[in-house]
Amino acid sequence: MSKSANYLLISLITFIGGYFFLRYAYLSTENIPFAQEIVLIILGTIATIAITAALLNKQSEVEIEKEQRVKLFDLKSTLYFELIEFIEKIIVKGTIDENDLIALEFLTHKISIIANPEVLQEYSNFIKIIKNTSQDAKITSLESDELSSGLAKLCAKIRYDLIAKDTASTIDVEKMIKSNIDSI
Repeated sequence: MSKSANYLLISLITFIGGYFFLRYAYLSTENIPFAQEIVLIILGTIATIAITAALLNKQSEVEIEKEQRVKLFDLKSTLYFELIEFIEKIIVKGTIDENDLIALEFLTHKISIIANPEVLQEYSNFIKIIKNTSQDAKITSLESDELSSGLAKLCAKIRYDLIAKDTASTIDVEKMIKSNIDSI
């Protein structure tokens, strides 16, 4: 059994046992109204404590999950921006050398850890473009345009991974990004 299930079972047994004890105490003090009121106060206090503990436990779970999502978002956005800056440096430099390919390989490993499947698929397509471009080490203007177009498609998937969850708006964003790149 998991730790959580054990705690739940122990809490349930304690709650049921306590209920029967307090019920017995209430019924045995039938002739003494003041004692019955004390038992009811204790029962109310225990119920309040149990409900408060359950709510605090759930709140803690939600806060931990939120912190994990924030950390993952920060990690993803940092890595994606690192990739975009790396590609920008390559295009501005006009060449792809062995060191660039090694750095790209390590970026690929990092991306494969955190990216969602759609980003990985588009990244795979982008890597194919880079592989074709790197054969002669020089980046021509046509290859630069091809890299920019591939990066635009990748950025649309990255944007969806980081922000958007609506498929219809993602398709529109992809078209806008492609249009912006083509117009440059």
